[in-house]
Amino acid sequence: MSGSLQRGVALAAALVLVGALGWTVLRPADRYRVTAYFTQTVGIYEGGDVRILGIDVGEITGVVPMGDRVRVEMMIDEGYDIPADADAVILAPSLVSDRYVQFAPVYSGGETLADGAELGLDRTATPVELDAVYGALDELSAALGPTGANADGALDDLLETGAANLDGNGEALNRTLTGFSQAVETLAENRDDLFGSIDELQTFTTALATIDAQVARFNDTMAAVADQLEGERSDLALAVQLLSSALGEIASFVQTNTDLLTTNVDRLAEVTLTLVQQRQALAEILDVAPAALGNLAHTYNPDYGTLDTRDNSLGSTSPEVIVCQLLGTAGRLNVAGLSIDTLTDFLSLPPTDQICLRLLSGDPGNDGTLDDLNGNGVPDLEELLGVLFGGGTAAGGGAGGLLDGGVLGLPVLGGGAS
Repeated sequence: MSGSLQRGVALAAALVLVGALGWTVLRPADRYRVTAYFTQTVGIYEGGDVRILGIDVGEITGVVPMGDRVRVEMMIDEGYDIPADADAVILAPSLVSDRYVQFAPVYSGGETLADGAELGLDRTATPVELDAVYGALDELSAALGPTGANADGALDDLLETGAANLDGNGEALNRTLTGFSQAVETLAENRDDLFGSIDELQTFTTALATIDAQVARFNDTMAAVADQLEGERSDLALAVQLLSSALGEIASFVQTNTDLLTTNVDRLAEVTLTLVQQRQALAEILDVAPAALGNLAHTYNPDYGTLDTRDNSLGSTSPEVIVCQLLGTAGRLNVAGLSIDTLTDFLSLPPTDQICLRLLSGDPGNDGTLDDLNGNGVPDLEELLGVLFGGGTAAGGGAGGLLDGGVLGLPVLGGGAS
């Protein structure tokens, strides 16, 4: 590198360093710099005001055109904080005075604009110029004038019709506008609920969109049902009429028999309680009944027209009791030419009362030896009566007590064993 080039580079670096030092030293210590870009800056000049809520907080230090935009440089007093997301707007206090730049919103906490911050076109705004307003009004009047919408008198007709309709309806129109204003105010106060409902409705419609095929099939099904109901309209009307009549009769019946229904309901409660208490037995019956009915069908003998079954209803009854019951029943039969006493005499048997007494005493042989088939030292009859009735006769004793009272349905027996 040549010596002249080295000297040039060193000189440039020195100038930059001096400029930076000068800016640091000469810049007011109580201000920070902010730059904003506007589409136009009519009425904005160097030395103009920078405000927040109309209060001066700084000044404009430079206005630099840059083709399609204008850069405005400002110095803000450090005693005033501006939100980091604030916007810059050019305001005109009057038609002929200078304009100023105002920042909004007011700082209430959070991050602030730092020294050297820049605001792009998306964060700045300029007022509409008076010439633009005049131009827009001129275009509107031309569009509504004789060469525009009113070429055939349409605007005149509209105004005349509107005047005729509004004539005498000022009070009603006022009430309408007042009610509309109140409705809008109510909507504004409940905007959170309204927007929440809209969001939920959007979720619902999105869900319907995802199952569009199922919704279409559902609509087709509903249409078919509607067609079927349409075809049976007369039958449905008759059914509803009959149902109405039946409900009337039921109401009359209930009113007439209120006391009986109350009594029946109370009794039904008792029946229901009994069923609840016996639910285990009922469940067992429901489990066994199908098989029992199936077996009953198998017992039928078509050759003889009989049910070939064995009755176990007497399976738990002692044979002695069965014999005595049979003898007692035979003694009460009045069959011509037949007597139980004649039968016992023919068979050389004791009288029937003696037979029953011996059987029920536990000593059918009348030899003083009580039956004890299981060898537990307790007579079989006494053990049987103890199981059935909770008590019995003494060993070797007569059939007193239970037997004398006729509990087993036998005639009262007299005397002991002979």
